[in-house]
Amino acid sequence: MATALITGATSGIGEAAARAFVRAGWRVIGTGRRADRLAALAAELGDSFHPAVFDVRDEAARDAALDALPAAFRDIDLLVNNAGLALGTAPAQGASLDQWKTMIDTNVTALVSITHKLLPALIARRGAIINVSSVAATYPYPGGNVYAGTKAFVRQLSLGLRSDVAGTGVRVTSIEPGMAETEFTLVRTGSQEASDKLYGGVTPMTGGDIAETILWVATLPPHLNINAIEMMPVNQSFAGFAVHREG
Repeated sequence: MATALITGATSGIGEAAARAFVRAGWRVIGTGRRADRLAALAAELGDSFHPAVFDVRDEAARDAALDALPAAFRDIDLLVNNAGLALGTAPAQGASLDQWKTMIDTNVTALVSITHKLLPALIARRGAIINVSSVAATYPYPGGNVYAGTKAFVRQLSLGLRSDVAGTGVRVTSIEPGMAETEFTLVRTGSQEASDKLYGGVTPMTGGDIAETILWVATLPPHLNINAIEMMPVNQSFAGFAVHREG
């Protein structure tokens, strides 16, 4: 039985991925800050799910949680770097520097840190890394600034890792979703109204849609590598060029 470690498993894509992988016969370590949500998921999924409560930005807490893994969960075959967030929608000149730093610390530094931590074991087991990026890595939009920059980093890191681990048997994939109805916009804006407005009249993707794609990538034959998958709901397309006109 293979084991996956999924960061950010307390909601959205991560929570859906935990369910999808357990249903498919995997063991899953689900990480997150909200102990109550992880406990509820453990009660639902049973012995195949291990809750690991820590903030991905806290390396000491992460290491303690990994050191305390039960024997059955110690051999990790797949790292799903899902934990991440967007904060604020202001243009760069009106944005909060604290929010920028929080996004960088979470989406970039924490992802790099846990990847570096687990990479030797993943190489030893000829495992896989699936990083959740975003279409924002490719298509800029007003107010995306640092969030989009962090996701571009995730995409480029995935390609760089793939180059470095060539020949080890380790597979690396960047999953790049567009509009998906999760807690993403609620966290970003702090407003349920704003979230409802964004998804209103649209048939957005769900966390489950993306989780099934992650599972598909993870269960492909070991000689196949998916470099990147860009996903959007049919109702979403690429933004047009913005042109500011004087007068």
